[in-house]
Amino acid sequence: MNDFGRVAVLLGGTSAEREVSLNSGSRVLAALLGQGIDAHAFDPAEQPLDALKGYDRAFVALHGRHGEDGTIQGALELMHIPYTGSGVMASALGMDKFRTKLLWQAAGLPVPDYALLTADSDFADVEEELGLPIFVKPAHEGSSIGISKVKERETLHLAYAEAAKYDPLVIAEKGVMGGEYTVGIIGCGADMMALPIIKIEPATEWYDYEAKYNRDDTRYMCPCGLSEDKEMEIRRGALEAFRIIGGRGWGRVDFLMDEEGNHYFLEVNTAPGMTDHSLVPMAARVAGMEYPALVRRVLELAAND
Repeated sequence: MNDFGRVAVLLGGTSAEREVSLNSGSRVLAALLGQGIDAHAFDPAEQPLDALKGYDRAFVALHGRHGEDGTIQGALELMHIPYTGSGVMASALGMDKFRTKLLWQAAGLPVPDYALLTADSDFADVEEELGLPIFVKPAHEGSSIGISKVKERETLHLAYAEAAKYDPLVIAEKGVMGGEYTVGIIGCGADMMALPIIKIEPATEWYDYEAKYNRDDTRYMCPCGLSEDKEMEIRRGALEAFRIIGGRGWGRVDFLMDEEGNHYFLEVNTAPGMTDHSLVPMAARVAGMEYPALVRRVLELAAND
């Protein structure tokens, strides 16, 4: 038997990523039950949080707001329930793409050029400053929700209006078009390790929601095709990026490459997806850790501090 006690798998929730979370959580639940762990689905959108009293651990498979941004983590800490993934501060920072960039820039890590947008921005000036293409995104959403690719001049304002439906804080980011990659991370403290890098090649124009979750023609390459030296350099940088925000347990750091072979860290995910299209399970498998073992390892790393 295990010593995990009664485990709540938090899934669903109220964010725009609810459907993805239900998918992730159901797979996590099945993997835990398959190992004889006393696990139960718990949807905060359908049950009051005080119903978590009596659980010994929580596996956070929530994505987006109120699940990945420090709020549920704070509630679990108040109830003294150990939970998977990063703590309150790191979760909040990781969900805020703007402040993550500020921290990484201050630490000397490379990030794409960007600008904050408001309804009063000089959109033509931003287009001139960043050049095309530009990606416009809500600062506090995941799963590519609300993101647009601006390819034509005098259309940036339309992309801003779409992103602003989801978040008052909107980022315009210079398109870095040499390839999209991700680094999975697992562990705590000195035992934290970066998993093999995955290169993502969508059949769509960019890695949007459809390519992430609904299509089967997105290509995931692991080995990723980078030289061994470059891969190790980026994996070390991804660990630093994760540590800078205070990440623990597990996560994912996304980065882009330009045509000259320079890399730029894009964002961090402190509650990565666990669906059949998700990237951390894919990288873990290449590293020799199958899905049930990954789920168990993440649960073992649950903390409450």
